[in-house]
Amino acid sequence: TTAILIILTTVLANAQVMVTEDIDYIADSVYNNNKDFLDIYMPEYIKNVPVIVYFHGGALLEGNKSWGKDIGYKVAESGIGLISVNYRLSPGFQHPTHLNDVAAATAWVINNIEAYGGNPQKVYVAGHSAGAYLAALLAIDFSVLQAQNIEQSKIKGAILISPFLYVEETAKVRIERDPIYKTIWGNEPQSWKEASVTPHILPDRDNILLIYADKDEDWRKEQNERFASAMVAVGNLQVFTEEVPNRTHVTIVTAIMDDDDRIVNLINDFVRKE
Repeated sequence: TTAILIILTTVLANAQVMVTEDIDYIADSVYNNNKDFLDIYMPEYIKNVPVIVYFHGGALLEGNKSWGKDIGYKVAESGIGLISVNYRLSPGFQHPTHLNDVAAATAWVINNIEAYGGNPQKVYVAGHSAGAYLAALLAIDFSVLQAQNIEQSKIKGAILISPFLYVEETAKVRIERDPIYKTIWGNEPQSWKEASVTPHILPDRDNILLIYADKDEDWRKEQNERFASAMVAVGNLQVFTEEVPNRTHVTIVTAIMDDDDRIVNLINDFVRKE
């Protein structure tokens, strides 16, 4: 009943986008703060649309699915569905809990999105910052979705907005700055490398778009470009980078409703290119 009321309210407020909030993607568990809930943003009266499973940023320490509201509305208005996902956070939970949660959410979408107008054969994973890191691992570490009984081929591609990628570098710097980061990947360099993209830069992991801001920090830009080059070098020819002007690491997603936004057009071009 709640979902129906929410849908009706949303339809009245915005005739183009249908929103269904607070769907429990792990129905047999109860997580604090609804960390196993997701929201669905779909174009109204259109069926069989591509869908993007989106993971918020926040350094794996903060954030929630409401952070995907603006991008959800704008993507849905463009004719593509977006699902914004909650997942458990550190310091209460350590890697790979965050990753396993977003994998479970992705599995739920693949198994259920047709009932909401989505095409389960056109599912993409995406995120911002830490969420983009999680999306990257979903796209290239095949064991993660296999644990959810989902074939890797069910993921059509990945859209990574300003991710960090090389945990063996990022964790070291962040732990030196604040010990709370030990709660994410531990304190051992071997654990950092295992949580990184590094072991999974392999063939047959194609169709990835990396987007970063012109005012992102240099180290983050370098990680994005290095990852793309490394993926292409092993044979993944459909891996691209795009730098977005007049944006910071934060405003690349918080200014998505602004007239000069480029993110949604980049997403559309990427998803609809086939």
